Amino acid sequence: MPRRGRAAESAAVGLLFLLLLAGTACGSRLPESDFENRPDRTPARTTAEPIRVGIVTSATSPVGGDAFTGPRDGAKAWFDALNARGGIAGRRVEVRTCDDGGSGVGNNECVHRLVDEDEVVALVATSALDYAGASRVSHARVPDIGGQPIGAAYDTWPHLYGIYGSLAPRNGKPGWDGELYGGTEIYRWFKERQGARTAAVVSYNQPASAAYARLVVRGLKAEGYEVVTEQVDFALPNFRAAAADLKERGADLVFDAIDTYGNARLCQAMDDVGAEVLAKVTNVQNWTSTVREDYKKAPRCRNTLWATGASRNYEDTGHEAVREFRDGTKALKTRSQWQLEGWAAAMWFTDAARSCAKKGVTRACVDRFMAAGKPYTARGLLLPVRFAHLPEPPRTRRTCLSVARWEDARGWVSQGDMDHDCYDVPQLSYKP
Repeated sequence: MPRRGRAAESAAVGLLFLLLLAGTACGSRLPESDFENRPDRTPARTTAEPIRVGIVTSATSPVGGDAFTGPRDGAKAWFDALNARGGIAGRRVEVRTCDDGGSGVGNNECVHRLVDEDEVVALVATSALDYAGASRVSHARVPDIGGQPIGAAYDTWPHLYGIYGSLAPRNGKPGWDGELYGGTEIYRWFKERQGARTAAVVSYNQPASAAYARLVVRGLKAEGYEVVTEQVDFALPNFRAAAADLKERGADLVFDAIDTYGNARLCQAMDDVGAEVLAKVTNVQNWTSTVREDYKKAPRCRNTLWATGASRNYEDTGHEAVREFRDGTKALKTRSQWQLEGWAAAMWFTDAARSCAKKGVTRACVDRFMAAGKPYTARGLLLPVRFAHLPEPPRTRRTCLSVARWEDARGWVSQGDMDHDCYDVPQLSYKP
């Protein structure tokens, strides 16, 4: 694999930092009175006209060509299948996509095109490296459904509904007074289910990476782990030295605050020095079918890869909704958990639009469905997603998680049951 530029890796680290926090972060909304005089821009349409939705994706971002496309591809596959079945109350869903290039300027351009010019009813399955247009979406009262919380937008603005839910005020500031909160359920799971007691945390000497590593260390210590910290140079990382040290200190688990490329090099170094661990823990973005290719030089380490998230394993074909997803995405060259979450986001919009079909599928009606507060599971593909507006952050929270382990012979194998692997865990603050 060719060496990527440091600017790309910097973006990737920032992305990974925020993604790892996403599954447990919380969020809410501005007072409706702020928008009372703004008319709904999307009138009810006749049944002969399509229902128009938009998808914003950082498809050509500096992080890599396919780093963000999973949610888009999953959502488009859902809408293709839906239209083949007759659409929503006889109306086809017309998907308008926009590649923002991974920049704030490009994102604002995409938002302007989709919201103001195309007048989409909603945005679906957003995956933007820099969601600079989020406030514009919010002020236009366009529901943004099932987006990936790569940044803090889904915990900042009303009318934005991230794929994992939010509990904070969403009053123009991230979380509660600029702080978000995350739980320790991942560390609890590995302690109770795998007997892990010592964990290594590997990071770069780069601000975003180091900040996330500190949060992981806090969470691990809160769950009683002995923690080994390994920091490598951002420009010239010596992964072999870090791997040798975590082997010497007997780490059971390895967590990280580094990018995918760095993870592959760390895994290779662990194989080279003979470091054996219970689990090399990664996140939902790396829960893909390309593990063999990504970690081709680290066969032993890649078979200790575990992924955690808040959605059902895309390999779990014993579940009816997963089988439907697999059938609907047969044309895709690869499979990923982000595709499944994009599929679920499109399903979510569809359920909202169907609730509006008799009176007219408008932005306002879809938004009322989303804001109603009823937990949503996308027919079992998601852990119950909830939106609330808590004035104070929760000190503890009951949180469930989905866990899978990579095996070369079988792919991603589910571990336990995400509907029952739940813990009451402390919520730790962090600044996005």
